[in-house]
Amino acid sequence: MSLTINTIGMRNFLVILFLLQFILSACSNQNNVKNTTSLTIKTPEKKNLPKVVATTSVLCDFTKQIAANTVNITCLIPPDINPRRYQVEASDRNAIAEAKLILYNGYNLEPAVLNLIKASKNPAPKIAVGERAVTKPKLIIQEGNKRLNNPYLWHNPKNASLMVDIISNNLKRVAPENAKLYAGNGKRIKDEINKLDKWIKLRIASIPSSQRKLITNNLEIGYYTQAYGLKYETAFVNISNYENFSSSRLKPLINNIRQSRVPAIFINNLVNSQLAKTVAKEADVRIAGRQLFGDNLGMPGSESDTYQKMMVANTRTIVEGLGGTYLIFEPISRSQK
Repeated sequence: MSLTINTIGMRNFLVILFLLQFILSACSNQNNVKNTTSLTIKTPEKKNLPKVVATTSVLCDFTKQIAANTVNITCLIPPDINPRRYQVEASDRNAIAEAKLILYNGYNLEPAVLNLIKASKNPAPKIAVGERAVTKPKLIIQEGNKRLNNPYLWHNPKNASLMVDIISNNLKRVAPENAKLYAGNGKRIKDEINKLDKWIKLRIASIPSSQRKLITNNLEIGYYTQAYGLKYETAFVNISNYENFSSSRLKPLINNIRQSRVPAIFINNLVNSQLAKTVAKEADVRIAGRQLFGDNLGMPGSESDTYQKMMVANTRTIVEGLGGTYLIFEPISRSQK
């Protein structure tokens, strides 16, 4: 009898254990789907509205701010994925095929998506917003002196305003009945960007002049530093492995940072943390506690999930890191004209 009871108890225990494993596995799979699948962000469709595709989170944000609920917007590249490394999916091809307007940045920011756009037989307007906004972009000089067009134009607010105009004008082509709305929203956004530009200048001016130098591995921030008179120097670029980084290369880097007399360096998570800590310690500087947003906006609900909020977040990171005074930016409310 004792053996029977124990056997039944063991069977019950195994059943419970199996159910727990099943539940945990299901939860884990849901989390994995959320984190690893392409976040082709598509707002719930409303019937009979034009379909618009925007490749990047910056373009998508501008389009949403201008168009509001007058179009069905599909955003292809998630905010947490580098547009240069994004791999297209079948849903992207379908969205491009059905769109009445396709907005992409250009200057090879989103190469995989651009190949889809070029291959599409959809006669809808295909607008290279970045290329039209800035016809003579800055250059990025990579290892081996390879020069590439810098596609991260929006980090200069004046370029961002031009991008807003281009998006607004092309939305009018697909939904002319909303032209007045698009013009009004576009003006409001540009007014806020202009206010933001003036605010950034004041915050950068609060940094001691001897410390207005940005040392970072962020190649995307060049338009920002040029717009606001910051000396800009890249470090750690193409370096991710501490073990493969020779001391002969480490010493000049440390000396250069030490001689710059900056209080902090700005490093993202592409650099081995041990390497960054070693360099910072030897150069007697801090690693800025906040990261810069370069190739995309932040995730929905974050402090940088719109263009304006991203620019504020980056300015705060730079100003606080270099010893300036950060003050809260007051955006223009929708009721203001």
